[in-house]
Amino acid sequence: MLGPADYLVWAIVALLEVCAVVSVIRQRSLKKYFTLVLYLCIAVLVDSARYAILATSGYRSQHYFYFYYYSDAVLTIVLFFALIGLYSRVFADMGIGKYLRAGTVLLLAATAGISYYMVNSSSDKFVTHFVDEISQNLYFVGVLLTYLLWAAMMKTRENRTRVVQLVLSLGIYFSAYAGSYALHNMYPHLEIWRYVAHFMSLWLPLSWAYTFVKVPEESRMATASVLVPNQ
Repeated sequence: MLGPADYLVWAIVALLEVCAVVSVIRQRSLKKYFTLVLYLCIAVLVDSARYAILATSGYRSQHYFYFYYYSDAVLTIVLFFALIGLYSRVFADMGIGKYLRAGTVLLLAATAGISYYMVNSSSDKFVTHFVDEISQNLYFVGVLLTYLLWAAMMKTRENRTRVVQLVLSLGIYFSAYAGSYALHNMYPHLEIWRYVAHFMSLWLPLSWAYTFVKVPEESRMATASVLVPNQ
């Protein structure tokens, strides 16, 4: 049963998502952060639909159960494309956008294929198991891709504060979810997962809202210089 704290977190998350979207639109940066804004807009719609189903059918209803898992898979896929959008921002000067898009589709198809293979032997609620499995696998793939992007940013000395903070917050989000999935499979009955879910649902919209509202687009971070001794 959901309590006041659950509804409060729900309202705060939706407010932060709307705040981030409005901030991007007001700054006329929609083209630069289109995939991130797309994710936030879909997240607002999903949150609204979940609340409507919850209010009419109840927390333990089959309607809410199925909608939650299917919508979570949609959000994970869109967030995956948001990560690739950050790749495009980092490597914009290299003109490799079409290769990133092609690689994204191939990687998503491969993840779906692996997920299908992992649940193919399950005949009970196959679709639900497949949706849950692809969500989990995409979180693990997201962790890997985020750390690869972070390494590339360190190599190229990326110093745009917004980009750095957006990638860092997404890395923490993917890592937290992937870790929680792994630990939940090992210890499924611990009550702590409910509070972990609250933290993770708040983290991404909070960090992105702060970045878009407080960090100017032109802001740059100081990069460490490498001193080479005279020969």
